[in-house]
Amino acid sequence: MPVTSAEIAATTRAYLRRHPGELGRLQPLLDLLAAVPDPTSRAALPAHVTCSGVVVDRDLRVLHVHHRATGLVLCPGGHGEPGDTSLLATAVREVAEETGIPPGALCLVPGLLDTPVDIDVNDIDPNPGKGEGAHRHYDFRFVLHLADDGPPPVRLQEAEVTGAEWRPLTEVSSPELRAKLLAAGLTGRPEPVNASALVHDGRGGYLLHLRDDVPGIWAPGEWSLLGGGREAGDATIEATLRRELAEEVPGLSLGPVEPLTVEWTTDRHGLAVPIQVFSARWDGHPDTADLREGVLVHWFRPADLHRLRLRDSTRHLIREHAATRPPALPGHRPLPAHPPTAPAAPMWGSVFFTTEDGRAVLLRATDPAEGLPWAGGDVEFSDPSPLHTAVRACAEETGIRLEPDPARLPLLATVFEQPGGGWPAKVGFAFHGGALTPEQVAGIRLDPAEHTEVVLLSRDELAALSDPRHAQLTLAVLDAARTGTPAHVVR
Repeated sequence: MPVTSAEIAATTRAYLRRHPGELGRLQPLLDLLAAVPDPTSRAALPAHVTCSGVVVDRDLRVLHVHHRATGLVLCPGGHGEPGDTSLLATAVREVAEETGIPPGALCLVPGLLDTPVDIDVNDIDPNPGKGEGAHRHYDFRFVLHLADDGPPPVRLQEAEVTGAEWRPLTEVSSPELRAKLLAAGLTGRPEPVNASALVHDGRGGYLLHLRDDVPGIWAPGEWSLLGGGREAGDATIEATLRRELAEEVPGLSLGPVEPLTVEWTTDRHGLAVPIQVFSARWDGHPDTADLREGVLVHWFRPADLHRLRLRDSTRHLIREHAATRPPALPGHRPLPAHPPTAPAAPMWGSVFFTTEDGRAVLLRATDPAEGLPWAGGDVEFSDPSPLHTAVRACAEETGIRLEPDPARLPLLATVFEQPGGGWPAKVGFAFHGGALTPEQVAGIRLDPAEHTEVVLLSRDELAALSDPRHAQLTLAVLDAARTGTPAHVVR
């Protein structure tokens, strides 16, 4: 859809928040926007809106063109056309038409993004050849950096342009534009204006986001990484990522994130978009992410990616990441399906977590005789397997929801308990839930009827416990999590 008066007015007000001293000069523009339905049309008189692209290269030089009709040396620009969906789209199209520089060779500047660096007020003399009387242009000027190191070749639109030149910032033809460019802190180099998170669980699972299938957004109906575009208030590109996640999935609380790579894509205007991709670990259930935008989030393994509508670059990134990370627990194998005919009572299932620094995550039982167990319970007849028991008990006792996926919850230990104290012999299965971040540990929700607090113990602290029988089991499972060798415990 063509850009509307309301959209132009919103852009103008955003500009005036940065330059309040220009309100008097631009109030006639706001009045025009309130009265004229199509302010970008040449027919809108006595004034209308035009747009220019301020192309800045690595050496902080600005591209100027020599206009044939006026003889002026200006940045490339001109009038809007019906197919332009925004003021920025007009500027990008005019740069391509007058200089031959395609949109994909340009990118936005983080400090300005899609807001104009300047709004020029320019009185235009009559042009009898075009049947135009004297009128006024309100020119919205957008800064664009070159995406590549070297300037692309310039191919002039000879019907309107007679020449082109690159001028340093101090020699920009417009004094107002020159002052604002010098104050903008430009680097001339492309910087990420979008941030995404490659969220993995440390066991081969990757969290992907199914986007809405609606027109006008980037990658409609595709699976993608979580994240989004930078906004003016974002102090850093990591701040962009955390703001976007807080808006899209407020239940997904990431700990430390690490810069992984910079990917490139194109936006709806065809501009090049550098994306800072961060890697982060999270072990939560997708339902707890509290999705606010898009259709759903879901865990996938690299072997599943061929079935998804997914960008090739994202598919390659995930596979490359998976190939360079060793399995969290090499040597573990999924637990075979629990035979439905086996009696349920003599078995239990549990989920064992560690912290990021390798301590055991234990729960202090309300009954002192039970000591410091971890989440788990006896297999019930409704549980298809001990793994399902472990996942169910984990959700009930800690609030952490997991999928009963043996590939993501590998078997850590098989425990054979001798009969005694009136109890029959039992077989227990401990599954590895992964390493919890400090935020995830703090988010554990205990059932006060069963547990009173979360206790984090190192190996040395476990060895010093007064209950050697329980400490023996926890130490064996902790060592299995550290070494990747499943434990077999008889007690």
